[in-house]
Amino acid sequence: MTRTVGTARHNGQVLDSASSRTADLYRPGVLADLSPARPAPVPVVPAVPGQTGHLARVVARSSDRAGWLRARSRGITATDVAKLSSPRSIRAAAYDKLHGTGFSGNVFTEHGRSREPEIAAWVAATHGIQPSDLLFHAERDRRHLATPDGLILRSSGRIELAEIKTTNKPLRSIPRPYLRQIWWQQYVLGAERTLFVWEQHDGFVPLGDEPRCRWVDRDEAEIAKLVALAADLIEVLRQATSTAAPASGPTPVDDRAASPAAATASAAAMTGMRVSATA
Repeated sequence: MTRTVGTARHNGQVLDSASSRTADLYRPGVLADLSPARPAPVPVVPAVPGQTGHLARVVARSSDRAGWLRARSRGITATDVAKLSSPRSIRAAAYDKLHGTGFSGNVFTEHGRSREPEIAAWVAATHGIQPSDLLFHAERDRRHLATPDGLILRSSGRIELAEIKTTNKPLRSIPRPYLRQIWWQQYVLGAERTLFVWEQHDGFVPLGDEPRCRWVDRDEAEIAKLVALAADLIEVLRQATSTAAPASGPTPVDDRAASPAAATASAAAMTGMRVSATA
């Protein structure tokens, strides 16, 4: 859920450790079982028993790390979608999804993890959006997943979310990968808008009296693009895990941009943006 204007997520952790992943969950049979073509999704065991609406679509809680990681490995998350911008990025994201990124965090992600509860408390006090550790699936496709940092169902019936990050650089605009995360979370939850919250620090000492924030409205056109890219990613995963597919990685290139995740990790280390992996 928490991400640092970098990559950290709910609780600011980078959760792509290869040892925690089960690549064969992407076997065609498993993906077919989760197909949106089914008349009605088979209910997952909800983390919030007896609920309706968005709470009936809870898959896991990040507090149950093993179950949460297992559930995330079976679908496409906001962290995955944040990487998708081109055919090359889709191939690299598929490789990272199956094999892990090798990035397990750094001092910036640790800072983000430690600051997230404080920032989340500020969000709750000022905007009424409560911290959340729930992983949801989308109504239209159970393979589409998201774990927002904060969530509130307003009395009007409108859902609003929060996305939290920390950074050691001034933020003049919201980076595109984070917008993709936000739009994907809005799609999965059916939310109308998201409060993007960031806290800048200098040497891990927060600057200013309080975090800064900005509302991001739902964008149906951008969501449609992301849903299409996610479908392409699932197809690449199908092909990569078929019995005839080689077990090799993406086409080698000479620069470090071959893997968006590696590039993100590298950028996080250089810029101090926290990379969140709970989305």
